[in-house]
Amino acid sequence: MKKILFIILTFAMTAVCFSGCLDKTKPDADNPVTLTMWHVYGSQTKSPLNDEIDKFNDTVGRENGITVNVVSVTSSSAIDTALSASTNGEPGAEELPDLFIAYPRVAEIVGKDKLLCWNKYFSQEELSDFREEFVSEGYFGDKLYMLPVAKSSEALFLNKTLFDRFSDETGVSTDMLKTYDGFFKTSNLYYDWSDGQNFTQINDFYNYAYIGMKAYGGEFIRDGKLNLNDEAFEQVWFPLSKSAIYGGICLDDGYAASRWKTVEIISNIGSTADILYQPEMVFYPDNTTENITSVSLPYPVFTSDISSAVHRGGGLFAVKSKDERKNYGAYIFAKWLTEKENNLHFVTNTGYLPVTNEAFEELFSDTSVAENENYRNLYDMMNGMMNSYKFYSLPVYYNASDIQSRFEQNVKLVLKFAHNQYVERTAKGEDKEAVLNELAIFSLEELKKLSDKDI
Repeated sequence: MKKILFIILTFAMTAVCFSGCLDKTKPDADNPVTLTMWHVYGSQTKSPLNDEIDKFNDTVGRENGITVNVVSVTSSSAIDTALSASTNGEPGAEELPDLFIAYPRVAEIVGKDKLLCWNKYFSQEELSDFREEFVSEGYFGDKLYMLPVAKSSEALFLNKTLFDRFSDETGVSTDMLKTYDGFFKTSNLYYDWSDGQNFTQINDFYNYAYIGMKAYGGEFIRDGKLNLNDEAFEQVWFPLSKSAIYGGICLDDGYAASRWKTVEIISNIGSTADILYQPEMVFYPDNTTENITSVSLPYPVFTSDISSAVHRGGGLFAVKSKDERKNYGAYIFAKWLTEKENNLHFVTNTGYLPVTNEAFEELFSDTSVAENENYRNLYDMMNGMMNSYKFYSLPVYYNASDIQSRFEQNVKLVLKFAHNQYVERTAKGEDKEAVLNELAIFSLEELKKLSDKDI
């Protein structure tokens, strides 16, 4: 009897100890954790993700002793810079957050050894629910460091109210905007019609070049370097540069949405998530205002044979903690955010795509799940793109973030200079076509020189 009692007591004590050990590895209401977060979705005052995080904190987070505290809402490039400063311990730098949204390129900035491996927490069955093309981008070897929570592509956004006036007087229709050839011609026509206003802003020249070279059978990045000597790059460069030098394309820094508001441009090419920032009213220099209607159009194609675009958007990273409760808490939050109902509500308020097969199919079987009419227009347009376009993710290679940033700066630098030269020389009576061709070639050579210096 004593022996049986001893065994029962030993078993009970072992169970209690085991339970206690488990409790130490998982947060709960009596053993809570707070996870700091940096992300890019919206602003501090208007952020659909912040709204979702509030829901999490009030429900599943509260039940499990997890609080997600958003410390910063900013841009991807700013997060890259801040992560680098934090990792290197620069004076005044913030501590690394527990969670952050970024592109795969940051893995080398932070160091893979500091990052949480999501597939140690998500089961293979759970990961199989994600769309393959989205989740595959986050793998580094066999380790999943970046978990997709929202993805986007690129589209052409158009101030339809002002474009219709332009169209009525010139005969230009939105059909011209289906190809880059027609898009650039339209940009120049608008520049003339509007007495020198830019038609558009291309948010990412890097993405434009990457997809364009794919369309023409080239590779923009070769061995981790820009491949600007490829003949395919000339096919991409000359139509763009001639339109920019002529004046159709805005070459200034800053956000397109701000220029929409002041009618400095009436269109832009950028992330589908740009719809979050599209204004419904514009302001003229004489202080008058006007309500506008905007539309989302497919990403222009380079050739009639190939329709392609990037799929873009960062993913969720977690910094690996010595406190296992934080690691498990990050998993609970990530799992909640990517569940169908939560993910659909989040992405359809930001212009992104859901990341699981079930949510993806539900959205595109009935886009009325998006409550806002402009967003439904966007998803209807994207539904067509998903059925007819080939999508590429941007390549990951050493120093990709810096190379992309410098390419953007260099493109604007050489084209601004060429545009100013064009205006000055043609004002003196030089032949417009001859000057345009000369400066397009000159700008390409200058871009190559600047890129060589960056290597």
